[in-house]
Amino acid sequence: MTNFHRSLVLGCSALALASCGADEIVSPGTGGNITINNPPATSTPTPTPTPTSSLVTAAAGCPTISDPVGLTDSGTISGPTGEYRVCTLPAVFSASSTLPYIKGLLYRINGRVDVGTDGGPTATSADTDVELTIEPGVILYASGSSFLNVNRGNTIQANGTADRPIIFTSRDNVQGLNTSNSSGQWGGVVLSGRAPVTDCIAPGATPGTTACERQVEGSAQPALFGGATTNDSSGSMSYVQIRYSGFVLSGDNELQSLTTGGVGSGTTLHHIMSYNSSDDGVEFFGGQFNVSNLIVVGAEDDGLDTDTGVKANMQFVLVVQRPNTGDTMIEADSSNTNAENTPRQNTRISNATFIANSGVGDQAIRIRGKADYTIVNSVLAERNGTPCLRVDGTDTLGRAADAGLDEAGPVAFNSFVLDCATDFRDSSGGVTAAAIQARYEAGTNNNAGFTNTLTMDFLNGTNEGGVTVFDPTALDAFFVLPGEIGAVYAANRTWVNGWTCNSATVTFDATVSNCTTLPVYS
Repeated sequence: MTNFHRSLVLGCSALALASCGADEIVSPGTGGNITINNPPATSTPTPTPTPTSSLVTAAAGCPTISDPVGLTDSGTISGPTGEYRVCTLPAVFSASSTLPYIKGLLYRINGRVDVGTDGGPTATSADTDVELTIEPGVILYASGSSFLNVNRGNTIQANGTADRPIIFTSRDNVQGLNTSNSSGQWGGVVLSGRAPVTDCIAPGATPGTTACERQVEGSAQPALFGGATTNDSSGSMSYVQIRYSGFVLSGDNELQSLTTGGVGSGTTLHHIMSYNSSDDGVEFFGGQFNVSNLIVVGAEDDGLDTDTGVKANMQFVLVVQRPNTGDTMIEADSSNTNAENTPRQNTRISNATFIANSGVGDQAIRIRGKADYTIVNSVLAERNGTPCLRVDGTDTLGRAADAGLDEAGPVAFNSFVLDCATDFRDSSGGVTAAAIQARYEAGTNNNAGFTNTLTMDFLNGTNEGGVTVFDPTALDAFFVLPGEIGAVYAANRTWVNGWTCNSATVTFDATVSNCTTLPVYS
């Protein structure tokens, strides 16, 4: 099969979380645990449009939940979309609870909020088995170093809908203070599970076993993940936006929109949007799971960061950088400390669209540390002169598969097209740009001389539709056979509609709100 080439050139430690100060909240509420939905205003023969500033009025109180500590009525907070009752979450959910959608009410994450307590690397009768359920349309906000942590042995059910996503965001977003470049205003969401990981914190522990655990970066108290349960479940997240996250905890310790640690295949993740994270869009530490319909917009470090033995399948992935912002679209390592460790990373992506606007990174995609990595049915369009593809180390680029060593084989590309001024670059570990080109051209239906015809920065045009599709079901039963390459094409155009938000970087749907404001539901 012929491949085309357009151009060629050569060449964590645990730290303390700072405590979070009180948010700017006024008008103390009535107190008590009351569930109230305000009655609709009485119609008049000639209704006057409601001003944006009064679209929402604060709910009268906080709902009763099953957790014994319950919610704290923290008064109200105001912004361009109106006034909201603020209900602060308990520091630890010790009983399974539901956060209901109530118009005029926001839930506040204050500091580190834990779902259950850590049950250790194996399931025991001591597990707290707490499940946090979040209803469609719920908005949660935080500031500073605050983050939500789902501990091992506990689960989250945060499942929005296409027309009522669940939104995790910042206090500034609520108050209407953000611009298209705002970021890093709170921590993010962390899912901790019992699936295998590498880079154990215990000296001498064998990677991939129950003795191998890691700690969430920057957490003051142990927030551990890892084990040997490949089918472990951390619950389900779908139709979720995570905005303005990535608070710098200390030094190089920084949370991102979604962090998974040792998450197992029993976990469901789809229709998740990361917006303007000051670190990575998502970072996956170990574990074995699947993700579909993932959007990363405006991340200031890597779009997708995969590490410490993760085995992940991803389909329909859209990553768009802000101009002059961000590092790589993909950063992949098998292990931070020893590339011989198993489990070895094996990430497989089908139907991605990568828009590399950075112009400040060294490469758009970087694969290293003997990571096994496969990209098929995908488009990479580069806008500012950054080289597209880098693979470090000859043992990453070209070694043969060896099941006995948990190796899937060398990096692989099929039906992956590049629209880049510089397609490949000289890399570390003795790998030349020519060698990376040869590996790329060993695949089928690749084209490094591709001219993209994308519209709106994500929707396929004629050229994308003309590329022969690689059948990803040969890689894993998780994948479906797509109609075209790329994340979004005419036949599946609507998956980005309704639950996303728009920005100066990319507009998904004219009917949804801008990311700098909150949606208002009737």
